[in-house]
Amino acid sequence: PESPPPPYSRLSPNDEQKPLDLSDSTLSYTETEATNSPNVTPGEFSDASTSPDAVKRSHWCNVAYWEHRTRVGRLYTVYEQSVSIFYDLPQGNGFCLGQLNLENRSETVRRTRSKIGYGILLSKEPDGVWAYNRSEHPIFVNSPTLDIPNCRTLIVRKVMPGYSIKVFDYEKSCLLQHTAELDYADGPYDPNSVRISFAKGWGPCYSRQFITSCPCWLEILLSNNR
Repeated sequence: PESPPPPYSRLSPNDEQKPLDLSDSTLSYTETEATNSPNVTPGEFSDASTSPDAVKRSHWCNVAYWEHRTRVGRLYTVYEQSVSIFYDLPQGNGFCLGQLNLENRSETVRRTRSKIGYGILLSKEPDGVWAYNRSEHPIFVNSPTLDIPNCRTLIVRKVMPGYSIKVFDYEKSCLLQHTAELDYADGPYDPNSVRISFAKGWGPCYSRQFITSCPCWLEILLSNNR
């Protein structure tokens, strides 16, 4: 392969969430590639989504970054098999949330943004889409394939630092029936989207009922099943 596989691909597939060896040399391959790239100097941010080679390939998802109900920045289009989504790194290659400016941020958002750190590694695998929590704080995830079938209660999974989770299962997605009749109070229902909140949870078990109440969150819009 052109690049090392995500470290969790070598672990047992039996557990829903998998712990990772933080000393794994492949953990930071994204930053290593950025350092060795002739187009990226140390400390420079590289937007891989707009490179000439990337435009020729079809994308598999778009990523939107939100702060409460406000989308910040443009959609980030992903062409590579994996992408790092982080706050700020001296040698980063991926979606840098720290560069997205917004006037009059609340103190709550500022505190949460400071907890994103190394963020997540999002990877497209043969069995689905995986998210690995590289930050020092938990992330919270919801997607159609993580919900319990025929259950009207929103299921939000908490993923601790150093763990990964299959945020979207291709096979299960194909088996799921259309659920347009369900009434989702927090907005339109998209069967091909994943929502990930940094540090703050939402849903029935939290004071925040809707993800739009979370300070910093991602919307992963998958294109493979559309």
